[in-house]
Amino acid sequence: MRSKPDTLEQAATRAAFFIPGFVIAAWAPIVPYAKVRAGLDDAALGAVLLCLGLGSLAAMPAAGVLAARHGCRPVMVTGTALMLAALPLLAVVSTPWLLGATLLVFGAAIGAMDCATNIQAVAVAREAGPPMMSGFHAFYSIGSLAGAAGAALLLTAGASALAMTFVAVAASVLVALPAAAAWRRSAAAAGTRSFALPRGVVVVIGGVCFISFLAEGAMLDWSAVFMHEVRQVHISRAGWGFVAFNLAMTVARLAGDRTIAGLGRTRTLLAGGLVASGGLVLATLAPGFAPMLAGYALVGMGCANIVPAMFTLAGRQTRMPESMAIPAVATMGYTGVLLGPALIGFVAHGSSLTIAFLLVAVAVLVAAAVGAAIRIR
Repeated sequence: MRSKPDTLEQAATRAAFFIPGFVIAAWAPIVPYAKVRAGLDDAALGAVLLCLGLGSLAAMPAAGVLAARHGCRPVMVTGTALMLAALPLLAVVSTPWLLGATLLVFGAAIGAMDCATNIQAVAVAREAGPPMMSGFHAFYSIGSLAGAAGAALLLTAGASALAMTFVAVAASVLVALPAAAAWRRSAAAAGTRSFALPRGVVVVIGGVCFISFLAEGAMLDWSAVFMHEVRQVHISRAGWGFVAFNLAMTVARLAGDRTIAGLGRTRTLLAGGLVASGGLVLATLAPGFAPMLAGYALVGMGCANIVPAMFTLAGRQTRMPESMAIPAVATMGYTGVLLGPALIGFVAHGSSLTIAFLLVAVAVLVAAAVGAAIRIR
């Protein structure tokens, strides 16, 4: 084993996180266009959008198998190519069935890319020595911010949805081409199993990721709804809650590796859980626009390093090979993004959105405490 990873390999890993964040952010602004073009109502759009999440969940275990057998690079190259081919199609397909099928492929490509990238990132971070996973994951957030801002600027300037997707594809290719050469080709050792159901500590790690991703899904899908419908914030300003969350998460992840190196994983996770839980309580109960923004920023800051720390543990545990453990953790975590908003909606329907958010605050605190208590020899 090499004592140090190549610095080009580290940069290539950051690029691999940046690309799916950038591409999926470029899809978000054209959802309304796709809805009109396919003639969908709100319920039908929700059903079609489910295809994206289902594609991701289905692809992650398969990506782990393929990465173990053939190395991360073929999976990452294929995933990147498929997502970049699907993005322009999402700007032109005009029937619900075609839109759903394209989203299924798009989601599968992103899920495969995310899974293989995390496998590579764990290996690169392990060889580097100092913590690196938070910094790697920060580039997904940076890609998301860049993609959303770039797409919004192009569409505001009058570009068509299709033209915007071509610009996004071109930018992604410019990032991917130099990076792909340093994506890992090495496969797992001969005789290593490439698929198994999660077990032991991997289930606990995946459960912590599920809760953290559920909180992120709550911010993505419900923060603007809460601000507008519960706190009567004007709809044009309701989206700023997620912006505050995303910006704070990005900054905290960029500083996360130094934080974990200085405070240690246990104290970082406990502090993160307290900050995220307190921020959600503040955003939910405090009156006024500014306290809500501050609360959502605290949620992003607190949640930022929970998932990277869990992926690091998944790479260090010995209960399962990392080529099986990381896809299992990724699948359990992303299930939180897929099912979390629906669970929040169910609780909100039975009680209120305020109660639902407060339950998420408790869940995040418990998950962070559980993550901090995990010990890997």
